[in-house]
Amino acid sequence: MTINKHLSTHERLLETLRTLSAELDYQTVLQSIISVASELTHSEIASILKYDDADEHLHFIAAPFFHREPIQTLRVPLEKSIAGWVFQHASPLVIQDVKGDQRFYSEVDQKVKFQTDSIVAVPLLIKGQPVGVLEAINKTSPAHYNGEDVLILETLATQAALIIENMNLEQRAVQMQAAADRLEQMKKDFIAIASHELRTPLGLILGHATFLREIADEAHYEQLDTIIRSGGKLKEIIESLSNVENFQSGAARIRMMKFSLPNLIQQTADSFQNMAKEKNIGLHMDIKDPNLLIEGDAEKIGIASDNLLKNAITFTPENGHVFIVVEQIPGYAKVSIIDDGIGIQNNDLTRIFERFYQVESHLTRQHGGMGLGLSVAKVMVELHGGKIWAESIPDKGSLFTLLLPLDRDQINAAERVFQA
Repeated sequence: MTINKHLSTHERLLETLRTLSAELDYQTVLQSIISVASELTHSEIASILKYDDADEHLHFIAAPFFHREPIQTLRVPLEKSIAGWVFQHASPLVIQDVKGDQRFYSEVDQKVKFQTDSIVAVPLLIKGQPVGVLEAINKTSPAHYNGEDVLILETLATQAALIIENMNLEQRAVQMQAAADRLEQMKKDFIAIASHELRTPLGLILGHATFLREIADEAHYEQLDTIIRSGGKLKEIIESLSNVENFQSGAARIRMMKFSLPNLIQQTADSFQNMAKEKNIGLHMDIKDPNLLIEGDAEKIGIASDNLLKNAITFTPENGHVFIVVEQIPGYAKVSIIDDGIGIQNNDLTRIFERFYQVESHLTRQHGGMGLGLSVAKVMVELHGGKIWAESIPDKGSLFTLLLPLDRDQINAAERVFQA
């Protein structure tokens, strides 16, 4: 008879565990666990408590429906409570008569208008560390709680502990996402404020410096040229910040027109001739189809190619080379910018198009910029339904490729995605 009873109990446990493993709702699983715990240990009720790091107390997260409301705000201390002792010692505890036991926390009974006579409790363990307690209260049969009851609760506690661990992980994930969202909003606010507030005073500085350059003595040219040159660099940063803000806020729009891509890339290359000559870098153009026309926003494509070419020259040592190839492939115009510069490490290659990402450490940086150029180029190209990517070999050089669709419908579809 006893063997049959044990078999029946084990079968019920296995059935319960199979059922619970398929259930996705945490609260449903926890309520099922205390229901089965009461049934198999022949107890009046059962409950599950979870430890809260914030207030260092145990809180009920599963209890019979008739006790649920009064214990929602109840906190069980670790000291002078049976559940607290089980949690702190990470060990089961059986008390056949709680009267006179100093660990009995009577406030729970007072709150729910219930009388606890006997109790068996086991810890919920994750990798040997307690996260909560499962307890069954008041044995309904004449017998006392025994080792079999402890084993039953420990088996159910394994499932409950996993649920609590998942709940903790999800809670931490939500907190981390909320923190990330706050940081992202702070970044957006900074970009918006900086790009707006710096534009006016910088315009005045450049305007007055240019005026003074025209009327000043030759002895002051060098100082004024330094102001103008530095102001120009700051203006580039502000324009990049403004571009980022426009795309984030959805203010960016494509002004569609048909234009010559080879002419645009040639103009970009011409604008960097002086920069290249200062480092004795050879700029080589290879235009496969001089009559290649595409539809799109020439200004935005110009910004993208400008950022890519500037990057190539910046990270190519003196006496190096930069090659620009413009060609047409089925459905796309293709622009390739190749350099024999310092290259990019593999661990950086996947992140170089992220906003503010710097390949160089701030302590070892030799080149300027805020890490916005490539991210801006990426958005400009993707606004046109195009693609941009990089390939590189450290100490050998890099290849940046952009594909721009020739089909106007592809561009319109991409713009709708960015505006959504």
